[in-house]
Amino acid sequence: MTNSTESCRVLKEPRLVERKFLARPQHEGAGAIVRRSIGRFELKYFDPFLVLDEFSVTAPAGFPDHPHRGFETVTYMLQGSVTHEDFEGHKGTIGVGDLQWMTAGRGIVHSEMPAAQGTQKGLQLWINLSSKHKMIEPRYQEILSKNVSEAVKDGIKVRVIAGEALGTKSPIYTRTPTMYLDFTLKPGAHLEQPIAISWNAFVYILEGEGIFGSLKSSPVSAHHLLLLSNGDGLEAWNKSSKPLRFILVGGEPLGEPVVQFGPFVMNNQEEIDQTIEDFENCINGFEKARHWRSESSLSLDI
Repeated sequence: MTNSTESCRVLKEPRLVERKFLARPQHEGAGAIVRRSIGRFELKYFDPFLVLDEFSVTAPAGFPDHPHRGFETVTYMLQGSVTHEDFEGHKGTIGVGDLQWMTAGRGIVHSEMPAAQGTQKGLQLWINLSSKHKMIEPRYQEILSKNVSEAVKDGIKVRVIAGEALGTKSPIYTRTPTMYLDFTLKPGAHLEQPIAISWNAFVYILEGEGIFGSLKSSPVSAHHLLLLSNGDGLEAWNKSSKPLRFILVGGEPLGEPVVQFGPFVMNNQEEIDQTIEDFENCINGFEKARHWRSESSLSLDI
């Protein structure tokens, strides 16, 4: 006979923590500070994820005009605000809780700079695109904080950036199938969140400390990245006296070769060489880069 707790279990094979990294601060862009967890020496790629940065920027530092090709960037603000401009004429500012899901596709040149006084903080995730999607036209999905799907249950609050949790779905379209959930667990709360068995998944802790995968595991604190094993979902517990906040991200592996040169991510060296040539000559998607500069970079010339 199974007891009531076992009969109510959502997960049959909870994922365990396979590897753990502490994301240490490093310099990036023009004076910005990032804690990079994916995309560093020890973990260059976690299919389909290329980079995860927890960034901290105070003007005049930032991320001035730079190109991308072959992947998507997801920017999620935790504090302050950032203004984005690109050579297609798109410009906007995202503040606390706001989200920008940018598909760079065949090419974009843009800037991301502080839009307020003080320190701006957020997360930026790079998601690889499959070979058939790398050269699509750039596009954006932007959602204000008030429009991000949320659910609350049993001491758990979730903001559904992409995918589904606690019966709530996100309107974001993910070309590479992706789940991106922002959880806050009150003291004593216990989470069981399903994850597609074939997907890779990780946790990044923003605040507090929690136990992940098994009650036998030691508590893990902020700025740690946890790579999860195979299984059908994640279990997490907040046994501390303070709230626990973390993101849970999962994605369908592409299983394709990856060649990266800075902001360009393709499938082989020939495509990287072609991308560099396209960018240098302002062709094949980079035509507008020839005469464009962001307003923020022009203001620095004064």
